[in-house]
Amino acid sequence: MQKYSVNQHLIETLLTWVKSGEIAIPEIQRPFVWDSSKVRDLMDSLYQGFPVGYVIAWRNPNVRLKDGSMSEGKKILIDGQQRVTALTAALLGEYVIDKTYQRVKIKIAFNPILEKFEVQNPAILKDHTWIPNIAEAVSGEISILKLVRNYLAVNPEADEDLVERAFTNLINIPKKQIGIIELSHDLDIETVTEIFIRINSKGVVLSQADFAMSKIASNTEYQGNVLRKAIDYFCHLAISPEFYKHIVDNDPEFAKTEFFAKMQWLKSENEDLYDPEYTDLIRVAFTSQFNRGRLSDLVSLLSGRNFETRSFEDSIAEQSFEKLKQGVFNFINETHFKRFIMIIKSAGFISPKLIRSQNALNFAYILYLKLRELGVNSVHIESYVKRWFVYSVLTGRYSGSPESVFDFDIKQIHNRPFDEYLKEKEEGELSAAFWNASLPQSLDTSVASSPYFNVFLASQVKANDRGFLSKDVLVSDLISLRGDIHHLFPRDFLKKNGLDRGKYNQIANYVYMQSEINIKVGNKPPKEYFELVTSQIASDNRLVSGLASQEELLANLKANCVPAEIMTMGLEDYQDFLVMRRKLMAQKIKDYYFSL
Repeated sequence: MQKYSVNQHLIETLLTWVKSGEIAIPEIQRPFVWDSSKVRDLMDSLYQGFPVGYVIAWRNPNVRLKDGSMSEGKKILIDGQQRVTALTAALLGEYVIDKTYQRVKIKIAFNPILEKFEVQNPAILKDHTWIPNIAEAVSGEISILKLVRNYLAVNPEADEDLVERAFTNLINIPKKQIGIIELSHDLDIETVTEIFIRINSKGVVLSQADFAMSKIASNTEYQGNVLRKAIDYFCHLAISPEFYKHIVDNDPEFAKTEFFAKMQWLKSENEDLYDPEYTDLIRVAFTSQFNRGRLSDLVSLLSGRNFETRSFEDSIAEQSFEKLKQGVFNFINETHFKRFIMIIKSAGFISPKLIRSQNALNFAYILYLKLRELGVNSVHIESYVKRWFVYSVLTGRYSGSPESVFDFDIKQIHNRPFDEYLKEKEEGELSAAFWNASLPQSLDTSVASSPYFNVFLASQVKANDRGFLSKDVLVSDLISLRGDIHHLFPRDFLKKNGLDRGKYNQIANYVYMQSEINIKVGNKPPKEYFELVTSQIASDNRLVSGLASQEELLANLKANCVPAEIMTMGLEDYQDFLVMRRKLMAQKIKDYYFSL
């Protein structure tokens, strides 16, 4: 059965649908991002009769209203948003919201003698051979006769026939056709995505969150576009607090909403540990409120889908918007957000460079919000969230496609005591075999951003460990103040002795060390630079390190999981050193995990 239709429609018909609301143009993840020159080029293509591609619309389902009547679903534009917005700007003269969220007009000028389009500029405004804004010409308010007469009055030398022909082609642009692919409402998101990818020449992949954002933004009954702005603006403010003034100046209506009141705290917030994108905010708000992990379910629920009868009901759409709104309020709540960040930092993850899995962070926030809702003791919440976050990072639980795992986990958490579920996962996946064999083996890698190395560093931060050979400078200082990772067996030393990059860049050879100490170590093998360290301790001259005694030195090695045997090691001992250090690192991670 055909699940879509392909039709050619006049551009003026498409624009009429947009103006009447029959086609909704959701601002999916951003406002109008084309620059003016692309709008000019689109006008030129239409004038020349070139194809400008298809737009794809996905029909909302017909929903049953409370009075029993049916409401016909409008079409949502899911591809072609920028082109259609460009058409409304250039041909109808409507405002667009630009990259900085300001309302602007894009004015395209036309020269009928040259048959050329240009973005309006001061020089064009002074040049009578250009009409400065084509919207005034194609609006229909001025007849073709008057248009030609007015133009020839200021350009008497122009060829009348040529000018008339050019203006006729210009005002006929709205009569040109554009292809519209209309997708049936009962297609699943996966199929819609597949169609989108196959047709879209740029190969841009729409995410499930994009579709959810489309449904939110195109809803007029339950203030969907206000909710969309809340999601969009919060994410923008989290990265750029100065954006606050933009909202106040350019969107005074939104500035009056409860959403804006609840996100004002971001205007003076510079924390960057968790800078969510709109996909993250939607996922957390949805999963924590609906106890579901698949965003396709959110799209269905926002459409009013009754999963039992397979029909669409307005009351379900209304309830779903209300629940999602509450989820967004919970997410952007200052107390919730800051408390969650504090919990993650207290586990040692003090910098965004220690967090490589945004989905692990997302689910940790879901867990925090869910346990609060379930009335769990705040002390227990702190421990559970830290532990689950580290567990999910160590096991790669949310790497790849996380939706089915999100769905499974939230249902478990909702239906049974969390401590019981956590214990079950630990016994199954964090057994003795994991700590003694699997984890040391996972530490056999040269990837500095390895989640295992990040957890190791977090364990050092939590333990207040000093940097390698440092008396006072903490690992946390070196991480947060852009300190450097250095090699215990110096890289140049290993390189000169024939080891390739994958061998000398092993994470078991990495350590946070002050640059000035690293410079003094130079490219000497460990047994040579440790001779300097031990002799300086004996003579109390502190040339390499601030450590003052053998006891301090051994304690520093232990804190950094560096085997004491390194002090007599040379090139031939490198492989043995790596094996020894991986075991020590794995043991430290284990001790850290069970202390959370």
